[in-house]
Amino acid sequence: MTFTLADLEVPLVGAPMAGGPTTPALAAAVSNAGGLGFLAAGYLPAQRLATDLHAARSASTQALGVNLFVPQASVAAPEKLLRYRGELTALAERFGVEVGPPRFDDDGWSEKLEVIADLRPEVVSFTFALPQQAVLQRLRGLGMSTMMTVTSADEAAAAVAQGVDAVVVQGPEAGGHRANWNPTGRPPEQSLSALLAAVRGVVDVPIIAAGGLGGAGGVASVLAAGAAAAQVGTALLLADEAGTNPVHRTALISGDFTETAITRAFSGRFARGLRNDFMRRFDDLAPAGYPEVHYMTSPIRRAAVAAGDPAGTNLWAGTNFAAAAARPAADVIAGLTP
Repeated sequence: MTFTLADLEVPLVGAPMAGGPTTPALAAAVSNAGGLGFLAAGYLPAQRLATDLHAARSASTQALGVNLFVPQASVAAPEKLLRYRGELTALAERFGVEVGPPRFDDDGWSEKLEVIADLRPEVVSFTFALPQQAVLQRLRGLGMSTMMTVTSADEAAAAVAQGVDAVVVQGPEAGGHRANWNPTGRPPEQSLSALLAAVRGVVDVPIIAAGGLGGAGGVASVLAAGAAAAQVGTALLLADEAGTNPVHRTALISGDFTETAITRAFSGRFARGLRNDFMRRFDDLAPAGYPEVHYMTSPIRRAAVAAGDPAGTNLWAGTNFAAAAARPAADVIAGLTP
């Protein structure tokens, strides 16, 4: 039987956090606690995704989800990438690395779809762009439920028309990459409560609310507003099972960072993180261009983490990051349950 959100013991979904924080252990722990744990397929080779899915499955008999980045055509302007490379050079040299080549790829889209078709997680969600209807139909035919991350009522309506089973409504307070489908436009700033109301008016599928939900009160508020579940990510960054790197963990609890901001300086796509020196220095200089900018800054960010320097890497976090605490994921889920 195809999974539905009504099957959850606890109306909470663990956000798929690509780049390290999400681990098989974290996904399994969220599912074992009664919620829906997600693996993040973004940036991973297809074989690593398969390995992670096997590992999560071995640690949990409950439903699991996988999130995929849907590829879009490149919007990067070569001359702007070249200019940004020049801006990044001095920082790269300080860390003893070179700016990465601004390459474009589709994040192993076809290969990862085959892994999912073979291993069949209960849920597959999509971010950045709407997958083809044939993809959704194939996954549904294999017994999987599908979800689409949206940031506007128009995106939600289009996703449902395409055939998704549920929508993840991402408000502006969410940490990490904003999921708006326009790769060049600044993401919408409509509040989560207003966005939920707007989406409820145009779709008749279950809604998952995401963004800035750091406590049980916030979760209760979106459930009362009609969401079937709440998605949490920043609250899990410090969980024992999370793969959040030590620099990121320390930054979240150090008290040295007091605000978050939206920037495309790290990846060429807008994302929310702790406001640090990298963000202040390069925010106005970074061009649109994902994943090209992501690959350009990757060597710098890795070197900054290796050097223990929070000024040189992305520190993704939502607006309610101060509520995150270091404890087992099961305790985080229990603390968020209304």
